[in-house]
Amino acid sequence: MSFNWHDLIDPVFYINHGGLWVLLFIIFAETGLFIGFFLPGDSLLFVAGIYSDQLIRYTGTPFINMIILIAFISIAGILGNSFGYGFGKKVGPSIYHWKENFIFKHHHLEQAHEFYEKHGVLAIVFARFIPIVRTFAPIVAGIVKMDKQKFTVNNIVGCICWATSMVAGGHYLYRFFKNHYNFDLTKHLEVIVLGIIFVTTAPVIFKIVFRKKKTAA
Repeated sequence: MSFNWHDLIDPVFYINHGGLWVLLFIIFAETGLFIGFFLPGDSLLFVAGIYSDQLIRYTGTPFINMIILIAFISIAGILGNSFGYGFGKKVGPSIYHWKENFIFKHHHLEQAHEFYEKHGVLAIVFARFIPIVRTFAPIVAGIVKMDKQKFTVNNIVGCICWATSMVAGGHYLYRFFKNHYNFDLTKHLEVIVLGIIFVTTAPVIFKIVFRKKKTAA
């Protein structure tokens, strides 16, 4: 198997060469570990929905396979966020004084903190749909000692909504285009993944650019 560094952000790579368990680890890492912020999230779930029958082979029913996949992904995401929350609570504000490196950047924490301050407890739900922020939001929630019960409720709701919308979106859009237009989305995954990345990261990029222009002014 040949490997290129760009494979690390290619969701198809993980599905074809890792299967379900690697997929679940990626979701856990992307939602709770520092090292997970660069991993594919939304695009990985969307593509997983397309390949749900390949990832889940416990039943012969596509719908049941999709539901089982959503359940597994939800559990992995909930556990990932819970780990991030526990880590942030244990380490506390001292994390802001850590030395920066390739994996850890202060501005990622600051970005997540601003998002948390703006949306409060609902930030845990909203952050699921925003790359990078979803990795650091639970850590910030732990740092500011967010009520654990509130965090848990929003963690569960946010993860189920995220997993369901992305996986079901890929699952049903693939079948819709295949059945009605004989158009196979699997042959155009690179374009689809780039489109998802653009849509999900556009708000973050816009905010960063707008902030820089405002600071310069």
